[in-house]
Amino acid sequence: MHRVCFTLQVRKDRMEEYAERHAAVWPDMLQALHDTGWHDYSLFLRDDGLLVGYLETPDLAAAQAGMARTDVNARWQAEMAEFFEDLDLPPDQGFWQLTEVFHLEDQLAALSTPPPAAAPAAHPTDTAQDQ
Repeated sequence: MHRVCFTLQVRKDRMEEYAERHAAVWPDMLQALHDTGWHDYSLFLRDDGLLVGYLETPDLAAAQAGMARTDVNARWQAEMAEFFEDLDLPPDQGFWQLTEVFHLEDQLAALSTPPPAAAPAAHPTDTAQDQ
């Protein structure tokens, strides 16, 4: 599963309404997100309008393409576009994706994985004929 984190900037004068809209997302939008591979999806809004999104998906491009094929997404993106600053694309395509530089579970798993077993060394008394 690929972890994705992104940012957008919500207009300060629209933050309250933006949060209200996301408190009751349309059921068909929720189902479309789930069905097209948007899992563990969360949005976080800072008091200056910085929006941080996080999701897990097998393939972000496929998840975006799947949503682009739905009517509900076209309606939702059209309504949400007015909430953002400096956005030339629909919000689900115009976000700034962040590069992951640390993930606790990955590093813990790497620590607990034993190194691959080395091939046994030949005994010093072995000769080419014995092998």
